[in-house]
Amino acid sequence: MSFYETTFIARQDLTPNSVEELADKYTALLSELNGKVTKRENWGLRVLAYKINKNRKGYYMFMNIDAPADAIKEMERQMRFDENILRTLTLKVDTLEEGPSAMLVPKGRRSQRQFEDNGSEE
Repeated sequence: MSFYETTFIARQDLTPNSVEELADKYTALLSELNGKVTKRENWGLRVLAYKINKNRKGYYMFMNIDAPADAIKEMERQMRFDENILRTLTLKVDTLEEGPSAMLVPKGRRSQRQFEDNGSEE
């Protein structure tokens, strides 16, 4: 199985619980197709850079996935038909990150984290 990172943007008029249910739906789909979601982060309601289908804001959800390629293709296919999802992006990665993503790390700690990852000190 391969590792993937998926981010999707849900409509702004959904409730936070609806967004979680949407993520649960795709987590269950991946489980049925022999995959698993190792990490899931709700980045909350954010302003979009440009309007998408008359929406100025959207709920962002990020998932780390360990699944076969066929499971990812099916998940992406179902996301295209879901009217609650505005955009989606799936990337294949070599390894899955442990801990919180850069979006959840406070700005002051991002530079410190970068030095820790590179192994250099200044």
